[in-house]
Amino acid sequence: MSFDLQRVLKSKRAFRQRLAALPVAEKLRLLDGLRELTLVIRRSSAAAHEPGMVSEPSAEYRTDTK
Repeated sequence: MSFDLQRVLKSKRAFRQRLAALPVAEKLRLLDGLRELTLVIRRSSAAAHEPGMVSEPSAEYRTDTK
């Protein structure tokens, strides 16, 4: 896989233009779908912290600079 920044930027612009051209009702439908996915992710994240579940602590990093 090669990384072609110009191709990526051109693709992003085209995608944004397609989204901008959609009717408001379609944009709201897409937003509802994203909201549903967010809720699923939130629920699965919360389930990972239930009692009895194994969880690793976050790594500690030095924040002081000398």
